[in-house]
Amino acid sequence: MRMEPTLRAIAAVFVLLSLALGYWLSPYWHLFTAFVGLNLLQSAFTGWCPMEALLGRLGVPMGAPVGGGERGTAGLEFRIGDV
Repeated sequence: MRMEPTLRAIAAVFVLLSLALGYWLSPYWHLFTAFVGLNLLQSAFTGWCPMEALLGRLGVPMGAPVGGGERGTAGLEFRIGDV
């Protein structure tokens, strides 16, 4: 998996896991949910994410997904008048 989908998956797992732990164990786990949300917000403004730096050191490749260009196009090209 490439960097962006890996980051999204990790963030989703962290949020869901911390919500479940907050529900079943202690409401203090919801602070971890808030931490993940604040980190996502700051990375949107600064362009820097600690998890991205860690994944880069672990060798997760950057760039577009294998076999496609822009997300959602799956290699299809559209021109004006094709519709």
